[in-house]
Amino acid sequence: MRLSRFYLPTLKETPKEAEIASHRLMLRAGMMRQSAAGIYAWLPLGLRVLRKVETIVREEQDRAGCQEMLMPTIQPAELWQRSGRYDAYGPEMLRISDRHERELLYGPTNEDMITDIFAGTVRSYRDLPKLLYHIQWKFRDEVRPRFGVMRGREFLMKDCYSFDLDYAAAKRSYDRMFACYLRTFARMGLKAIPMEAETGPIGGNLSHEFIILADTGETEVFCDRNFLEFDVLGSEVDYEDAGAIDEAIGHFTSLYARTEDKHDRAAFEAEVPAERRYHGRGIEVGQVFYFGKKYSEPMGAHVTGPDGQSIAVEMGSYGIGVSRLVGAIIEASHDEDGIIWPDPVAPFDVQLINLRAGDKDCDAACEDVYARLRKAGLDVLYDDRDERPGVKFADADLVGLPWRLVIGPRGLKEGKVELRRRDKTVEEEAPLEDAVSKLVAAAGG
Repeated sequence: MRLSRFYLPTLKETPKEAEIASHRLMLRAGMMRQSAAGIYAWLPLGLRVLRKVETIVREEQDRAGCQEMLMPTIQPAELWQRSGRYDAYGPEMLRISDRHERELLYGPTNEDMITDIFAGTVRSYRDLPKLLYHIQWKFRDEVRPRFGVMRGREFLMKDCYSFDLDYAAAKRSYDRMFACYLRTFARMGLKAIPMEAETGPIGGNLSHEFIILADTGETEVFCDRNFLEFDVLGSEVDYEDAGAIDEAIGHFTSLYARTEDKHDRAAFEAEVPAERRYHGRGIEVGQVFYFGKKYSEPMGAHVTGPDGQSIAVEMGSYGIGVSRLVGAIIEASHDEDGIIWPDPVAPFDVQLINLRAGDKDCDAACEDVYARLRKAGLDVLYDDRDERPGVKFADADLVGLPWRLVIGPRGLKEGKVELRRRDKTVEEEAPLEDAVSKLVAAAGG
């Protein structure tokens, strides 16, 4: 994509309403614009990242044996009344009526609807277990939306729901999703720590939040620093092997990690040596719940068991804030100059900078490299604008693509170009062919 044609409305100044790094940088880098309080339009650069995150979430859900579906954003109030949550949920629920005065709501979550769908379609224990998910926009009318996509009112979420015959099977589904979440966040370049948590309005008696450590987080956390040293992607997980799943999550369930609601100071000090104790703040990016028959009993989600008796199914739900993750990644990976995108979620792979647009040699070299990198499968943002080098470098730092290749007239005369990583692990001058080869190799070409 040529930057001269790309819609990228960057800002030099930080909008006054932006309080945290991700909000500031998403606005300044032209990723989004506010439409109303807590509601944002995703511009092309931001949407590219959102889709990358969504793709990783979808791939890992599918890999774990979940089946994708799509439920509507608008739900009938009657479902929530049957489950007993309609009046209990509170003012965060946006309640509306249609022209026929039927009560509706903009769904903040989907336990009630998926349970109703299941109850009307599944009859026998032979059809279990089932893991069903969708990725859909949701709305919660936060009293004070702030921090950009970190605490917006409208957000994109992946929610998965498990249906099992008994507790033992339900716990296997819970553990399967636990392992799946560890892989999902690791693939995005994140260290997400599972912590015992309260269940809140979802209900149930077993829940873990997946937390990214960040000073701007809204959750106070206490954990063992050994969490940070474990390589989640170091081995594959066979989701059909309960023993393999137990082994995959064993490291994370054996170490102390709790949010402030569950924190036990005495246990923390007894179980974790002083040098390994971490106390700080974090950002929740996902949560898993087991809630048994909380929804299946009132909503009639029963199956006929092996003995011919009707049994209310055991359920769990598993959420990932897809749009929230974009902000969380930025909170975890930025510096004073801008965003530092992890490779798997970056909107483009490479920023190609023509230091002197209009110069015959620079234009020819850049056009050739642009074509070759694209042919090799790299996604390239080519800065072909007639702008000062300082402007181009500042925008490149702000947008934060993993690789930057700079071609200028002086370097070409010397047979050199500048190649660098945004995270500063690579900063070198190299022959043009070597730089191109290195980029192609980094992309797996």
